[in-house]
Amino acid sequence: MVQTTFGLRRFQPTDIEKVMRINQVCLPENYSSYFFMDLFERFPETFIVAEVNSDLVGYIMCRIETGLPDFGLLGIAKRGHVISVAVLPQCQRKGIGQALMKEAMLGMRMYKAKECYLEVRISNTPAINLYKKLGFEVSRTVHGYYADGEDAAVMTRKLASL
Repeated sequence: MVQTTFGLRRFQPTDIEKVMRINQVCLPENYSSYFFMDLFERFPETFIVAEVNSDLVGYIMCRIETGLPDFGLLGIAKRGHVISVAVLPQCQRKGIGQALMKEAMLGMRMYKAKECYLEVRISNTPAINLYKKLGFEVSRTVHGYYADGEDAAVMTRKLASL
């Protein structure tokens, strides 16, 4: 297998068209440029892109929310929510998605988030396996979560303190 060398960096506004294109290629859920830019402006530490030979090949965008934690923490806590993560098909299974997740979780800790969660299609076994490898557990299922009616597994993990 050919080793892919990639780099990670924070999203920049000039990346918007490329990130939106990756989103359209990889995922059925697409967002407006306003939505991407709003998340970047509010949570820049958790909006990360991956590059191979200075070409964008993946991204992750997240937000920080305040609410009741899934993992038995008491009271209200800050939670990192992975909104979208995608890697172009030709660059998948090379560690890029895992690196994006780890970098975004570091960013979440900078915002003092105590846990991280995401929704994933129950049919997306490769993604579920990646998230389990990163310490996520399925905390519940949301029936009919996606526009096409597919269920989502909500996966959660605690974040260590900085």
